[in-house]
Amino acid sequence: MISMTVLYYVAALLFFAVAFFSCKDKRYSSALFWFSYGLIFLLGDFMPPALVGALVVLMALVAGFGGVKGGSYQILDLQQRLDSVKRLGNRLFIPALMIPVLTVFSALVLVHIQGDGWSLLDPKNATLSALGLAAFFAVLAALYFTQDKPQQAFKESSRLIEAIGWAFLLPQLLATLGLLFNQAGVGETVSQLTSMYLNLNHPLLAVACYAIGMALFTVIMGNAFAAFPVITAGIGIPLLVLQHGGDPAIMAAIGMFCGYCGTLLTPMAANFNIVPAALLELPDKNAVIKAQAPTALLLLGVNIILMYLLML
Repeated sequence: MISMTVLYYVAALLFFAVAFFSCKDKRYSSALFWFSYGLIFLLGDFMPPALVGALVVLMALVAGFGGVKGGSYQILDLQQRLDSVKRLGNRLFIPALMIPVLTVFSALVLVHIQGDGWSLLDPKNATLSALGLAAFFAVLAALYFTQDKPQQAFKESSRLIEAIGWAFLLPQLLATLGLLFNQAGVGETVSQLTSMYLNLNHPLLAVACYAIGMALFTVIMGNAFAAFPVITAGIGIPLLVLQHGGDPAIMAAIGMFCGYCGTLLTPMAANFNIVPAALLELPDKNAVIKAQAPTALLLLGVNIILMYLLML
């Protein structure tokens, strides 16, 4: 079965590769950072929580003192890359397009391949298992078209991960932070404040408050997964579901989409908005955000309408 554990092991292998190339380049602090991260993915289920916490603190110290630095990877010069693009043509897009197509196909079709006590994909995480399977075949396709060796995939992956740096961990860390906020009672505080200062008896106002709250809290946190438990516990469940009788499934789906609108608007989502500008060597570090802002605001408005029409 292609379970989350298998995907964790693959991720660990990739991070160990990054650590290897960092160590080979004599960037030992970066190697320590990525090796620790890979170790958590590989042995996290077997390690004491205190040891995992110590590794996380170690990684934070290394990153905080500027120890995570990019390496010097040999890449083809401009003319060689242009010649390669000309030779491959539109086949360059096939591996990238395979990922969404195979993910959808696997999540809808391959998920039903199962027998007595076994299944091809993890039933509890079918979409993520499908994504991992699709990525694997996309890498094989890329190696076939380019005629490169498998180690080239590790080199390119390591180069991109190191170009992103510590920001690569932001989605996971911010999602965890959202859960901590929820456990600390931030959601209840948000619920009390909205009930005290806003009149949300009209369903449309309640929907707008929830949707805009998801977007704004995502702007602050930098990740919709961090905003979701807080805003849903504070506004979504008590107001939209319990008070107005809304469908929780529709609320959750469109609510996350509202959060993604906030992701397009914030530099806190550094791995999505700041890092691409740096990789593309854009003179304005906020150029990506400025280009995305009109789409984000338009989608947020559409989401509010859809949630009001479909959920209530």
